Amino acid sequence: MGWRLSCFVLSAGARLPSFGDALRAVCTLAGVQAPTLYHHFGSKQGLIDAVINYGFSQYVEAAHDSGSDDLLDNVRRGWDRHVKFGLEHPTFYALLYGQIEPGRPCAISGPAEAMLEALLSAAARQGLLKVSPGEAAAQLLAANVGVTLSLITKPPDALDLALSERVREAALAGVVADSHQPRGNRPTPAALSRASAAVAMRAQLHDDASGLSPGEAVLLGELLDRLSAS
Repeated sequence: MGWRLSCFVLSAGARLPSFGDALRAVCTLAGVQAPTLYHHFGSKQGLIDAVINYGFSQYVEAAHDSGSDDLLDNVRRGWDRHVKFGLEHPTFYALLYGQIEPGRPCAISGPAEAMLEALLSAAARQGLLKVSPGEAAAQLLAANVGVTLSLITKPPDALDLALSERVREAALAGVVADSHQPRGNRPTPAALSRASAAVAMRAQLHDDASGLSPGEAVLLGELLDRLSAS
């Protein structure tokens, strides 16, 4: 199968209204026979896996345009882009996040969470977080996926995009340091100021532990983790 035909098959697969008859539908759309697809992708599951990887590559490509130097605005923009992607590709999104097995992450949750954690690590170094970047990424992605799946199930006349914004801000309030919250959400107990400082120092330590022995770096990391959680 040529490169152009392969790309067409993948893009066609990503547009399918249902994956129940994926091979037959893609054969019709691409104008090829099933043996050709089996030879190229190996099986129906191989085709679905390839479509998942193709769709995620398109999503990641679009996500590279942050458009702002404000890290928290970039998180908000990424959240909104995630929801928009799900609403524009509902069946594909449901294939990614809705068809799950106990104890087995979906195909892209790991890469998506890693991308978000990288952005949040930069935010942590600026003292913007009150929890670790990993915990913040897990919380935000869980909320982002949940609200997207919820919106996908709504009929067009009941679709409330403001729900996504409300959930987004509530999720951010749980991970962003209080001094960087909107003014109305700013309780500022000393413990939380200490937590955000500990998270910031932990992120810096992760990037550069020069001047410390391996044992000292581990000990300091444990102390900072304890302070950030207290």
